[in-house]
Amino acid sequence: MKVNNKILVGLHRNMNAFDAKTSKIVSEYGLTFSQFMVLEALYSKGDMSVGEVRERILSSVGTIPLIVKNLVKMGYVERRVDEKDRRICILSLTKDGYDVISEIAPKNQLMIEEKMAVLEEEEKEMLVYLLKKLGGAQDGEKSKDESKRVSNG
Repeated sequence: MKVNNKILVGLHRNMNAFDAKTSKIVSEYGLTFSQFMVLEALYSKGDMSVGEVRERILSSVGTIPLIVKNLVKMGYVERRVDEKDRRICILSLTKDGYDVISEIAPKNQLMIEEKMAVLEEEEKEMLVYLLKKLGGAQDGEKSKDESKRVSNG
């Protein structure tokens, strides 16, 4: 297998492992992974439109309405019409939603920190740099760090 394919397989396996551990944590609260992602987005960023949430959690257009509908039914999220543009639906956490995500998020963060503990700080910084560089290459542009280094070098 070529090294490029090994990298992709490694990235997928690692993300699948993280997602599986997150799914296990959130299932204890009767939530799906996608529901957790919506709650976490609202918890960390505040009220957002459905479109902003979808972009933040990288969900498909078709699935987000069902996820939101179920979270509303559960009493964790409320929808309201944007006063400036009535076509836009704003999502916000209810008190119950805030309570449940504020209990889950630290557990998930602890799991992430435990999994990442195998890396030294320098390795983590290098990994972030490399992922950003790869992301820039995916978009057909150099990363900001790479651009700075080239212009300063």
